[in-house]
Amino acid sequence: MDLELRGKVALVTAASKGLGRASAMALAAEGAHVAISARSALVEAAAAEIGAATGAQVLAIRGDVSVAADVVRMVAATIERFGQIDILVINAGGPPPGSFLSLTIEQWEQALQLTLLSAVRLCHAVVPHMLQRASGSIVAIQSASVKQPVDNLILSNSIRLAVIGLLKSLAFELGPHGIRVNSLNPSSTQTERIDQLLAERAAANHSTPAAEAAKVVAGIPLGRMGTPEEFGRTLAWLASPAASYVHGQAVMFDGGAVRVPL
Repeated sequence: MDLELRGKVALVTAASKGLGRASAMALAAEGAHVAISARSALVEAAAAEIGAATGAQVLAIRGDVSVAADVVRMVAATIERFGQIDILVINAGGPPPGSFLSLTIEQWEQALQLTLLSAVRLCHAVVPHMLQRASGSIVAIQSASVKQPVDNLILSNSIRLAVIGLLKSLAFELGPHGIRVNSLNPSSTQTERIDQLLAERAAANHSTPAAEAAKVVAGIPLGRMGTPEEFGRTLAWLASPAASYVHGQAVMFDGGAVRVPL
């Protein structure tokens, strides 16, 4: 299937590794020009690797999505280099795990900046540009926790739902102007974030990461975790004109693990 992404421009945040990098790789493989951001020098290496693998033009921007000035600079740099933004992929590292009383108010405030306000700032910076062009696609990478809370992830369980509320509201506002808004919500996918969570669960349960991974897989009807490559292909489709009538949706990427009705 031709996703009609050749020549489109995508900005993907937190894309030096994990699901952000996989998303940028998949978009570039479909012919999109891609700007990627991250806080560390890993972003330059990721951009070089994506460009070498796909032949696409890839711009690396170092910045932190929880810093307002950095968000403005990311968007301006992308438009300066490519002249437009057709696709915005909102992504950020996950908030830390923990139970309610184990987390401080400062950690809640930091999680709000990282997870919710980064999405607000990115949309605030990109949407006026998309409105001028009367087209665009916004996809936020969130979590299956928006449908089914995950043990010991109260920050993610709480704040990601606020992002979904933002996206659903934007879908009503922006749909009439030709701008689609969706989220893609992964469950257990083989990334460094999952490795971290499994290690922490193993320590808490006096177990091993392999044993904790087996518990997770036992609850997935497909019998395995997803891969970053699978996620990237799904996101590229959702962001593309090939999904032109999918709008205002919280799309699950979970192998059937979430049990609640959609």
